[in-house]
Amino acid sequence: MDLNNFIEFIACQKWIVAKTYSETAPHEYCLKKNCTEIEDFNQAVQFIRNNGVKEFFFKKSFIYFYHDGYKYWTMGAPIPATILINRTNDLKKYE
Repeated sequence: MDLNNFIEFIACQKWIVAKTYSETAPHEYCLKKNCTEIEDFNQAVQFIRNNGVKEFFFKKSFIYFYHDGYKYWTMGAPIPATILINRTNDLKKYE
């Protein structure tokens, strides 16, 4: 997957407002089970991991990919076990 494919993928997703960390770190997510093409989801996860940067959310590290005012990340599980992609336009760092 390249950047253009990633942009198309994220534009087609149904983003759900997350209830966890809603006050301290507001974000939303899309679910693998809602994708018509699971391989597209898996490739988007791989794209984030290949092109992102390592940052910390408090003391836990994640790979974040920044694009167009949002940052995207997963929880770090192996790709077959990854069930969601997170995103936020809250770009502050939590260290």
